[in-house]
Amino acid sequence: MVAMSEKVTVKLRRQTWEVKPGKTARDAIKELQLNPQSYLIVRNGELVTDDTILEPGDEIELIAAISGGAAHALS
Repeated sequence: MVAMSEKVTVKLRRQTWEVKPGKTARDAIKELQLNPQSYLIVRNGELVTDDTILEPGDEIELIAAISGGAAHALS
């Protein structure tokens, strides 16, 4: 059994998961059946890229990347 400190905690809104360290943030997000392109990834309070390798004890927060609107609406 793996100790809590040897896991990575992933949070999205009110949901929390634990994943094993040593994989990329992208792979961890895919493992949770989420689309990595839909989220900004914050590790231990700092924005990181999806190819960042997750370390034991990391706390990951996923923030939905929101886009929309039309360019002509601004003119």
